[in-house]
Amino acid sequence: MGEEKKKTAKEIIETYDGPPLRIMEVCGTHTHENFRLGIRKLLPEQVELISGPGCPVCVTPVGFIDEAVYLALERGVTICTFGDLVRVPGTEMSLAGARAKGAKIHIVYSPADAEKYAVEHPEEQVIFLSVGFETTTPAGCLSVKQAKKDGIQNYSLLVANKTMPGAYAALKGSADVFLYPGHVNAITGTELCESLVREGVSGVVAGFTAKELLTALAVSLVKYQEGKPFFVNCYPRVVTREGSREAQALVAELMESCDSEWRGLGVIPDSGLQLKEEWQDYDARKKYQMPKIEGKPNPACRCGDVLQGKCKPSDCKVFAKGCTPQHPIGACMVSNEGACSAFYMYGI
Repeated sequence: MGEEKKKTAKEIIETYDGPPLRIMEVCGTHTHENFRLGIRKLLPEQVELISGPGCPVCVTPVGFIDEAVYLALERGVTICTFGDLVRVPGTEMSLAGARAKGAKIHIVYSPADAEKYAVEHPEEQVIFLSVGFETTTPAGCLSVKQAKKDGIQNYSLLVANKTMPGAYAALKGSADVFLYPGHVNAITGTELCESLVREGVSGVVAGFTAKELLTALAVSLVKYQEGKPFFVNCYPRVVTREGSREAQALVAELMESCDSEWRGLGVIPDSGLQLKEEWQDYDARKKYQMPKIEGKPNPACRCGDVLQGKCKPSDCKVFAKGCTPQHPIGACMVSNEGACSAFYMYGI
């Protein structure tokens, strides 16, 4: 970086006088940390951070919540889920609403907890709501393998896991630079990000500490001024080029790609995952012959636009009015990684 080597990352950011650019925080945790650490306040006017689709709960479509509600109320299963999914609105109600009507909704901290619950409650049919990106998918696969090993037949997954490559392709052109999610790249490696450079897509892999985020942003500003697409791994202590081969092999053993609906982005071909045929006994949709359910999001909610970087949460007419963390209208206000919850929490 020549002269820039003499400056700290903070100084590079604060003294940036280059062209305007938009940096997409693909990961919702980056959005929250940039707020919490005060990093947004360091950015000059021409540098804008915009939200992306990197919140697993936020991109999960309304129809998935409707499926879970159907299984809980109509089929009488026990739903095991992470806590932030419970309050995400469905077409008619959330899982919290279903629980108020008598549904069994059990909060867990991992798929392994859900599988253990199924072992300990053989009289119940147990379904784990499997959402997330490459980071969390291996744990769901492990729970299925453990269920088979334990010989239990009352456990299955309702799968909504997604993969990031399709989202990057769908969002090409939405931002000048992608701030790639470090935890996803820890699993996938950096080969995809490197290949995107050939398609004109720039990005940096970022960690989550103040130093790592400042470094990633400073590198983005310096490299952007060079006028050509780039990729830099700014999280080398965790992310390698090859990623976790063990996790990749585990997912490949149990799952295969499929088309998947993303909130705001629509259906992206081959961007989702489903259990392979040989593991279909653990696929809740097949096990319970799930009817086709199409969710209808609240028309007042602009979560879809927020997740594409088309608007800020504060541009939504119901933000901080009809939609609050206590009474959320959209998933982005519910999730701890949601952009709307970050803007609300930090008073923007």
